[in-house]
Amino acid sequence: MQQVINPAPLQQVLKPSETTKINPVPLQQLIKHDRSMITMSDDNIMVKQIHATHAPDGREFDVKPLFQLVEDILNRATPGVDPLISAAQTRIETSDDRTNQASFIALLEALSFTIDRISCEIAYKSLGGGDAHATTLSIFNLLTSYSWEAKLVLTLSAFAVNYGEFWLLAQIYSSNQLAKSMAILKQVPTILEHSGQLKPRFDALNNLIRAMVASTRCIIEFKELPSMYISQDVPALATAMTHIPTAVYWTIRSVVACATQITTFTSMGHEYWISATNEAWELSTMAHKINSILDLLKKQLTLCYQYIDDKRNAETFQMLLNLFDSIHIDNMKILRALISPKDDVQPLLEGSTKRRVNIDVLRRKNVLLLISGLSISHDELSILEQIYNESRVHGTRMESQYEVVWIPVVDRSVVWTDAMQDRFVTLQATMPWYSVYTPTLIDKAVIRFIKEVWHFRNKPILVVLDPQGKVVSPNAIHMMWIWGSTAFPFTSLREEALWREESWKLELLVDGIDPTILNWIKEGKFIYLYGGTDMEWIRKFTTTARAVASAARIPLEMVYVGQSKKREQVRKCTTAITVEKLSYCWQDLTMVWFFWTRLESMMFSKIQLGSTVDVDPMLREIKKLISYDKEGGWAVLSNGSFVFVNGHSSTVLLTFTEYNAWKDDVPPKGFDIAYMDFHSKLHSDSRPCCRFEFPSEVGRIPENIKCPECLRIMEKYITFGCCHDENAISALY
Repeated sequence: MQQVINPAPLQQVLKPSETTKINPVPLQQLIKHDRSMITMSDDNIMVKQIHATHAPDGREFDVKPLFQLVEDILNRATPGVDPLISAAQTRIETSDDRTNQASFIALLEALSFTIDRISCEIAYKSLGGGDAHATTLSIFNLLTSYSWEAKLVLTLSAFAVNYGEFWLLAQIYSSNQLAKSMAILKQVPTILEHSGQLKPRFDALNNLIRAMVASTRCIIEFKELPSMYISQDVPALATAMTHIPTAVYWTIRSVVACATQITTFTSMGHEYWISATNEAWELSTMAHKINSILDLLKKQLTLCYQYIDDKRNAETFQMLLNLFDSIHIDNMKILRALISPKDDVQPLLEGSTKRRVNIDVLRRKNVLLLISGLSISHDELSILEQIYNESRVHGTRMESQYEVVWIPVVDRSVVWTDAMQDRFVTLQATMPWYSVYTPTLIDKAVIRFIKEVWHFRNKPILVVLDPQGKVVSPNAIHMMWIWGSTAFPFTSLREEALWREESWKLELLVDGIDPTILNWIKEGKFIYLYGGTDMEWIRKFTTTARAVASAARIPLEMVYVGQSKKREQVRKCTTAITVEKLSYCWQDLTMVWFFWTRLESMMFSKIQLGSTVDVDPMLREIKKLISYDKEGGWAVLSNGSFVFVNGHSSTVLLTFTEYNAWKDDVPPKGFDIAYMDFHSKLHSDSRPCCRFEFPSEVGRIPENIKCPECLRIMEKYITFGCCHDENAISALY
């Protein structure tokens, strides 16, 4: 209920002694009386005094609209310095103008009497020479029933009225006659005339006001912390609550000091306030005191936000777990939780048009979530794009009935730089499928879910969701590399069915990479795939193999397919092989990358399905080839489709050089069987070591693995490697 005060006659308000001129006590004198309070390290007495005045009655109001209004006044009134609150003006002008809402007007009507009383109290004590500490306590007594943040906002409001009036007159008196007359009464023209000499004082005043506003904003933020996620027994919040009364005291005390300064300007001659040189230092001391307390509060506030963030992330993570365990009629709940938890209206960018679209475009479709960091390579994107575009050519075929969505996963603890933004935009521009509009749409809890449940590290994965949002494959990337869209719908059953159709033949290794080799297979030629980066061995192998083929009169083609690593060395070898015309080779190193990626995917796919080398001959040969690649050179020899040797560089070359020892077996057995039999004897006498490397970012790594040569459980090591690839993308991505 609004209180109405009946004004008393002027004679009753002013006692005879008060009708005479009152000389305000200088700020320096006010503060000098209490300098021990400013420098006192132990504020226990002061804290007890203000706690004795604190008895909130439970009535609370939203201080935010009033505080925003005060910010705007102080921001616009502050002369010749950077805005106190850079966003204040924008916020006031672009908001829904809460100051005009009926509820806010009603709030002002209820609080106006209290604000006026505070203003009068400060003005009277400033003019009467009151002790600053006593004046501050008197304000606390007026505000006994209010919360800490309300005390601050009401006191700042009282100050803003007088401070804003002073600078409003300064800004408009030259163009408004009423303002001019009032400004003369308050000595505003004289003050502005000496503004150069008063600059240190104005700067100190502005810095103190800035500290007061920042302190108030911080304390309001503590009040707005969601109680459902944090309570006062949390150490960070408990620590802050013990310091908030002290911060409130010094902020209100600073309001008294600022008000005294303005009173000094308007009530005393310029000779005095030009000669008072220490007052800027006194104001700076107050600002330092507030900022010291504010730094502590901000640290605790940061810890509180982190605590709340962790609680919210844990809640969201559990929600995701529950969501994926539930049955849904479509995939919208799942996709919104993953891609648009904040209900962004258009969270996706469409690949071909580059327009933002609603997530509804994916409703009841098979969705492949391409999850990667910004380190996804050109090779990976190039092959994926080729597979994707091929699937779109036959839009009515079953294997084309899916959509791809790129979900970029970035480390939120790393500062987002212009280089990272450029990298993201560049990647997004090359993708023909949907992508998340910006990485910030991906919630921290979603990133945790992707890493912990889907085992994403850094290598791209392809999570497949059916039209109801159910996960049918936690990572179909291996199936995509091996079979492309033919693997649709990318389930484990489909994967097993595709493997049943395969056998250890040359088409398995080169299918989808090079049609030239497929033509050679149809022509029934002998085809040697070989690799490594030892040019001396490559020269010996190719020349010896050609000589033997010529002697045996067999049609021979050879293909250099490089090595899984050492890209630059492979490039140099390719150039040398081409110049010396040693054999056919792939000029596009993406084809080399794809060959080895498919081979590794075959191994991962087999392991994922539970295959072992002792019962799966195909897996055994795949592992041998991958292992030989790590140990140096190698060769796979085939007669058309039939692969008759998969061997290490040392034994395949030696078999050729020892041709005279087995050439008599060629007519009865055939070249392939004769070679295979002699190679087997050499291989059994000197089996090379086997080695496999699993990058830490690959996700699921087998606990143990059997040697493809001797079938024993292999020893496990941790290794660090660098192939000096200058084209590698920074690990910061």
